[in-house]
Parts: sequence; structure tokens; C-alpha cells
Amino acid sequence: MVRLGVNVDHVATVRQARLAQEPDPVAAAVLVELAGADGIVCHLREDRRHIQDRDLKLLKQVVKTHLNLEMAATDEMVKIATEVLPDMVTLVPEKRQELTTEGGLDVVSNADRLREVIKELHAYNIVVSLFVDPDIHQIKAASQVEADYVELHTGEYANAEDLNTQMEELQKLREMAAAASKLKLGVSAGHGLNYQNVRPVAEIPQVEELNIGHSIVARAVLVGMERAVREMLELIR
Repeated sequence: MVRLGVNVDHVATVRQARLAQEPDPVAAAVLVELAGADGIVCHLREDRRHIQDRDLKLLKQVVKTHLNLEMAATDEMVKIATEVLPDMVTLVPEKRQELTTEGGLDVVSNADRLREVIKELHAYNIVVSLFVDPDIHQIKAASQVEADYVELHTGEYANAEDLNTQMEELQKLREMAAAASKLKLGVSAGHGLNYQNVRPVAEIPQVEELNIGHSIVARAVLVGMERAVREMLELIR
């Protein structure tokens, strides 16, 4: 059964818009788990635009299921990860000017650095996933640098402007999930998934986990966090 990881970044985005104390992403994480989600995802960015160091430390203490830290492969972030010890680290590309992560990690071009970072995280028993586009070269490179998982970037599928394009992107996801599994990589998927487009991705046999944030947080504004999470769980299961 496919697992659901809920990204609480955008709860922190609302808080940081006013530099206030609420809403608290840690409190949101508690409600997410009570609703039955399988894990909490957060992205500690270099510019600290939403999740703060305080949030990550508290999430480590509070989360009872599975804590997945998204981060860039920088010395600063590796140091934080090896101090906080999340269950999983997902290495992602990061640009200061982007609104959200715009594409997958270029594993091919950064193989030496990624291999070094993965080795260090593994020394602390942290599972490592790489956020990649559904591209066979990136997936093969992920295997070669000894990642444990790949998270397939579903943005092109989610943002397709017509049905034919969406079906083409879905087929890419299916093929790359199968390829990753053959290379002994675990497979997750995420980015842009919502209540309307999630089911076809959830039905890909090799996909073990879906990581979804914005859509669930947006729904939670209207119906509450627990209901928003349960509605997503019903769709994917």
C-alpha cells in the first residue's frame, strides 16, 4: 500500500509571511500523523524562507512516524542533518530565486559530490533519496552514487496543459519507476500532485510513497488538516 508523506513547509510559509508564532508547522505535523499519514516532510532551505532550524529540531522530537528532510547537498545542511538525524534525507536542487523546486537534481553532473554526501549521511544511518526527473540517465547515476531511493519529480505530469501530454508524462513515470526498481532503488514521487491528479501516480506498482504538501495544506485551510489528509489517503489507497 502506497505511503503518504505530508510536507508541512507551507504551514511555515503562512507563519513567516507575518513573522509570527502561528500557524506552527510542528503542531500541523501532529495533526497530520493523527489523521493517518505515514510521514512528515520538510525542506530546510538556505534562506530559511519557511521551515526554520527550530522547526526541524522540534519535528525530530515530535514526529512518531517518519521524518524526511529535504535539503541541498551543502556542507551546512549535511552538518545539520548529522546533528538532527532525520529518518531520511532527500537531496534536492535549490535556487534562491525559485518559488518552489523547479526540477530534479542533476546527479550525472554532480556525481562525485553526491557520492561523498551520501557516504557521510549513511555513516549516521540516514536513508538517502535523490529528487530526480524521470530520466534514465539520472536514475542510473542515482544507483551509481549509492542512493537508497529516488523521488520522481512529477511536476511535468502535474502541470501538463492537455490530456495527451499528461498521459505521455505519466508513461515516463511508469517506465522510470520500473527502471529504478530494477536497479534496486526504492521509489517515491512528488511535486504538484493534488486531489485531481494523484490516483494514476499512486497506481504505479513500484511507487512506495507519495510526498505531497501544497495541495493538502491548501485544502486544510478550508476543511481542516485532519480531513484534508484523510481525503488524500482515501484517494491513494
